[in-house]
Amino acid sequence: MKNVFEAVDHYIEGLLTHEDAVLKGVVQSLMEAGMPQISVSANQGKLLNMLALLCRAKKILEIGTLGGYSTIWLARALPADGKLVTIELEPKHAEVAHNNIVKANLDSKVEFRVGKASEILLQLKEHGESFDLIFIDADKPSYPEYLKLSLQLSHSGTLIVADNVVRDGEVVKKNSKDENVIGAQHFNTMLSECKDVTATILQTVGVKGHDGIALAIVK
Repeated sequence: MKNVFEAVDHYIEGLLTHEDAVLKGVVQSLMEAGMPQISVSANQGKLLNMLALLCRAKKILEIGTLGGYSTIWLARALPADGKLVTIELEPKHAEVAHNNIVKANLDSKVEFRVGKASEILLQLKEHGESFDLIFIDADKPSYPEYLKLSLQLSHSGTLIVADNVVRDGEVVKKNSKDENVIGAQHFNTMLSECKDVTATILQTVGVKGHDGIALAIVK
């Protein structure tokens, strides 16, 4: 079935996604820099773009930049006066991503913060920041903490999106020893118990395998 899922993903991409030279260049930059190829797929990037448009987002927060692939999809949905703040732990990754953002002519809209996400999120909170859309795609063990802090950086109507919350279906295993699975499980449970959001999780299959995306709207 994996080959079928990948073939359908490519089929959808060919019809509707149209990954351009800039986005393909991001993928190439990861290879050249020896960075992991763990960006969202082209179709998932298009989904993020559409979600940002549906939210009419003017301020977006991204937790986990990597090479800037999802950053570009999100930033392209911003209006002329919009802003995206993206957080990346690794300086090398941030440098590669910054170069890609410049090539995409989006550097006037994208603000980089390099360092530990939890500390930067607290700084944003202290400065009274609030975002229309928050995308979480970073280290999975910290997902519960990121959700807690994201809620503090939200307002009524904010959309919180979190990638990789199904982990090849491993989240259904109660005794998993995988810290990434455990992080996703705790995040999903926390989401289910949070009275401040309306949420669901969509399973995803395709070139990135079997996983899932959580969607939560702040009440």
